[in-house]
Amino acid sequence: MNLHSLPSFHLVTVSHCHSSHNLLRRFKKNLKMQNEDGQITELYIPRKCSATNRLITAKDHASVQINIGHLDESGVYNGHFSTFALCGYVRAQGDADSGLDRLWQKKKVELKQ
Repeated sequence: MNLHSLPSFHLVTVSHCHSSHNLLRRFKKNLKMQNEDGQITELYIPRKCSATNRLITAKDHASVQINIGHLDESGVYNGHFSTFALCGYVRAQGDADSGLDRLWQKKKVELKQ
């Protein structure tokens, strides 16, 4: 194998660690799996637990996602809902009920309901 026939690569180094960190962060920020129309083309987008902010992995079969419907002033469902995801860890600890109650109380204040 002749080394002169191989393509040449240029190594670009950044003198400051801070600058390379910003460069990497900007690159990751712009890296998205979208088509030309702006639609997301990812096959799997992991969820986060609403109570603990942990990632819910594909193997967490004890996790649940709950939609809570919004009501109007007369108590009739208006077609809107809030979604909460709870990981299996929270459910196994027995904290799902209190966590969901805390999350819904916070959401009710945001919705003024």
